[in-house]
Amino acid sequence: MKRKGKLYLIPTTIADNSADKVISSYVRETIKPIRFFLVEDIRTARRYLSSLSIYESIEELYFNILDKNTTEAELPKIMSPLFEGKPVGVISESGCPGVADPGALAVQYAHQNGIKVEPMVGPSSILLALMASGLNGQRFAFNGYLPVETNEAAQAIKKFENDSRSKNQTQIFIETPYRNNALIGHLLKSLHDETLLCIASNVTGETEMIKTLPVKTWRKEGITLPKEPALFLFLAL
Repeated sequence: MKRKGKLYLIPTTIADNSADKVISSYVRETIKPIRFFLVEDIRTARRYLSSLSIYESIEELYFNILDKNTTEAELPKIMSPLFEGKPVGVISESGCPGVADPGALAVQYAHQNGIKVEPMVGPSSILLALMASGLNGQRFAFNGYLPVETNEAAQAIKKFENDSRSKNQTQIFIETPYRNNALIGHLLKSLHDETLLCIASNVTGETEMIKTLPVKTWRKEGITLPKEPALFLFLAL
């Protein structure tokens, strides 16, 4: 019986021009032999791997799409190199595969088929923002995106704030960059004065900003974010 390949979960950058800062030499050396990749977007994956300067030619690499639209029925085909004994790498669009990311689908398939999975250390904006927030790192919940519609967003924020207060739990959210300031508006309008709100923008990037203040102070100071990746964390007291 042929030995199966290993599934590598390869971290990528979460901010432009930060590879030298956040991608270790161990990651670079380990992924050198890999020729098959599962990625959300082939163009950005090729650009990322090229930036690491570890391949003589990116043209020798093979890419298959693994995104939110990938079905379980497609997995046997795109993961077939593993059954031929070849390693396969999973690359997210940002950060670590499998965390708020469709890479989890490939990992589930690997476990179901006796394929070894190796997660590799790299930047996670969720954990980095939590680390730097000063909020509760013992109990926290990542909730993805809040509703777009104003009334639904307000209701969701109040629910999560009640959960935060009753469980002493940090609540974490993300938003598409062009909606950053709309979400800030919803948070400042719906949260209580004393709730601690952390805004983390462009984490690991040149314009990184991570700041935690009571909501009432944010209201006084005001803030407008650029169209950069951001996370929003709060803890109700």
